[in-house]
Amino acid sequence: MAGTTEYRRILLDGAVTDVVRDGAELVAADGRRVGADEAVHLPPVVPSKIIAVHLNHRSRVDEFGIGLTPAPTYFHKPTSALNSHKGAVVRPEGCKWLNYEGEVAIVIGKTARNISPAEAGGHIAGYTVANDYGLHDFRDTDAGSMLRVKGSDTLCPLGPGLVTGWDFRGKSLRTYVNGEVVQDGSTDEMEWDMHYLVADIARTITLHPGDVLLSGTPANSRPVQPGDVVEVEVEGLGRLTNRIVTGPTPIRGDVGAQPTESEEVVSTALGGDWEFRGVRPPKR
Repeated sequence: MAGTTEYRRILLDGAVTDVVRDGAELVAADGRRVGADEAVHLPPVVPSKIIAVHLNHRSRVDEFGIGLTPAPTYFHKPTSALNSHKGAVVRPEGCKWLNYEGEVAIVIGKTARNISPAEAGGHIAGYTVANDYGLHDFRDTDAGSMLRVKGSDTLCPLGPGLVTGWDFRGKSLRTYVNGEVVQDGSTDEMEWDMHYLVADIARTITLHPGDVLLSGTPANSRPVQPGDVVEVEVEGLGRLTNRIVTGPTPIRGDVGAQPTESEEVVSTALGGDWEFRGVRPPKR
């Protein structure tokens, strides 16, 4: 795409190395080259925080059969959830309801605090592809925090690279499971665009360079199984690929609440509206 540059972080000869994509190759500052398909990828940025918006794509709102909230709402994913292009996404032993959510991730480039939407673009370094996985087995026990649902280890793949100079308007977003399209959306169906989200968060939370905001997913988030290959492709940003694996040990049973399979868990994982019952705003 004209006017864009893609930066990646990889392991090159055992060292963390920043590279620039040049066609099918990745080029380090010292001139070393490696094939993009052969490279061992790392998350393209190192954020101090990862903030995700709840419902933003209109197709997702329509799927739940509810109206949009008057303003966006958010949750936090810990940085320990970070994962990379071609990284394994772990579904813990004893859990069943792990859902994909293909998204665009906003990456902050300049410290942002108390800025307007018109100013937000100047604080964005670029964009990358994200998959905001949700482990819905813990939805009953997280009491709305989404901490384990969205924040468990490996559940935030980003990549392959950070793309600068990309215009987020009118771009397609598709998720594939084993080569089949399962989500098909567009950035134009977002109720709140990238600049709005950055300005909204920055009213009370300082955003630092490298921080990541996840901008929401289209309809049809559904469970995946160990062995599945999940890919998220965003026009102009590339394709993020991950494989689902089973964790080697079960969730410990001697502490904490255990995974559940309630109506709330199953309904939400399969696209139902359980989590919004009783809190439906009027349709617009």
